[in-house]
Amino acid sequence: MAAADRSQRTPVIIDTDPGVDDTLAILLALTSPELEILAIVISFGDTPSLNVLKIYQAVARHLDIHPEDKSRFPNFSPSRKAILARGVDGPLQGDLHSAQYFHGRDGLGDISHRHPDLNVTEDFADAQTSLQVTNRPGVNVVLELLRTEPERSISYLALGPLTNLAQAMRLDGDLVRDRIGRVVCMGGALDVPGNTSPVAEFNFFADPYAVRELLTPPAPSRGLPLERFVLLPLDITTPHELPFPIYTRKVDPSFHSTKQPSQLAGKPPITHFTSAFLERTREIMLEFGKDAMELHDIVAVWCAIANPPVPEQEEGAMPALTSGWRAIKRKFDVERIGELTRGMLVVDRRDDQGAYAPGANRAEVQAELERHSFQHAGELESTAVPAQVEVEDRAAAVKALAEQTTGGVACVTETPGPAALVELMLKRIWGVDV
Repeated sequence: MAAADRSQRTPVIIDTDPGVDDTLAILLALTSPELEILAIVISFGDTPSLNVLKIYQAVARHLDIHPEDKSRFPNFSPSRKAILARGVDGPLQGDLHSAQYFHGRDGLGDISHRHPDLNVTEDFADAQTSLQVTNRPGVNVVLELLRTEPERSISYLALGPLTNLAQAMRLDGDLVRDRIGRVVCMGGALDVPGNTSPVAEFNFFADPYAVRELLTPPAPSRGLPLERFVLLPLDITTPHELPFPIYTRKVDPSFHSTKQPSQLAGKPPITHFTSAFLERTREIMLEFGKDAMELHDIVAVWCAIANPPVPEQEEGAMPALTSGWRAIKRKFDVERIGELTRGMLVVDRRDDQGAYAPGANRAEVQAELERHSFQHAGELESTAVPAQVEVEDRAAAVKALAEQTTGGVACVTETPGPAALVELMLKRIWGVDV
C-alpha cells in the first residue's frame, strides 16, 4: 500500500508504555499510511524505550529479507524520522505501579530471556535510521511539535498513563489547548469491571491525578478542550479481540505457547517477533478463560486512523466521528486516593434515566425483576437490584445521553466492529489477505 501524501496524513504523537498490546498498536501505526508518526514518548522507565527499539529492529530484519514489503510499512523509513523520547518516570502523585503480572518484567512477556535473538544489538542501536533518539525530555518534545506543526493538526495518542500530557499542560497549558488537534485516549472503565483492580483500568489506575487534571479539573477552563478529546474505555475495547486460533490459522501455524517457543526458521521475522511475545500472553489469557488477546490500545490507534482532527471543532461540541464510529458524553470523576478504588471512574447515576431511583418501591422493583425472570445472585433480595436495572427502557436513556451537547467526556460506544479490526491487523501487520 503506497504512503499517502504528507498533506493527507494525520501527524501523531504516540504516548506509550510499550507492553504487549502497545507493541501491536505501534506496529499498526507503522503500517498505516493515514498516519505520520512524529514522536513516540515513553512513560515510566528505560525498558519501554528498549521495546520500541525491538519493534524497529524486528521490522528492519523483516525488510532485509522481504524488501518487497517496504510499502507495507510507510512509517518505518520516512524522510522525517520519528523522535523517540523518554517521558516522565512516575505519576504526578502517589506510588509507581506496573503491570508486570501481564506484560512480564520486560513488558513483552519476558522475551528478553526466552528469545535473546530478539534483544536489541549494539550494531542496530548505532546504525538504525528510522528513529531519532533524543535525550530531550519527552514533554519538551511534545510542546515543540505542537508549536511548530500546523495548528490543530496533531492527534495525540495516549496509550499509557496520562502523566506526560498532564505535565505538558502544566508547562504550557495555553499552547496545548490552542494547538492540539485531537487526543485519542485508551483508559478507564465506566460500566464494566476494571482490569487492574475490580474497579479500575491500568492507565487510569497508574496516574489518576493526571486524569483529574486533564478531564475533570476544579476549574474546567484549565483542563483539556473536551470537544477534541475522545476516550476509549474498557467498555468498548474489551470486546475487540484477536482470537489466537485465528492468529495460528492465518499468521503462524506453529504458534503455541512458551512450552513450544517460536523459531525464526521458516517464518517472516515480523511473525517470529509477534509470536515470541504473544506466547506468554496466550497462557495468561487462557488462565482467564479465553483463547484471545484483548486489543485495547490497538482500538485507540484504529480510532485515530479513522478519525483525524477537525480543526474547526466548535467549543463544547461532541467530537466529530466518521461513519461506523459513535460516542456519547459521560460525566464522571476519578478516585485518586481510595484504598480499594484508586483510578475508579465514579459516575453519578442519580441523573441517569436508566438508573434505579432511590426511594422507589422495592417490592414493585422485585416483582418486576421476577416477572422478567431476573436470577438472584444470592439469598438477599438486595443483590438483585443493580444500579441500572435491566427491565428499564435503556434505549431511551442511551438516546438521551447521546444527545447531550454540553459537559462530560466523549466516550466511544460503537466501532465498525471487532472483525473489521482483526481484518485490518492481519492485512497491515502480517500482510495476510482475508
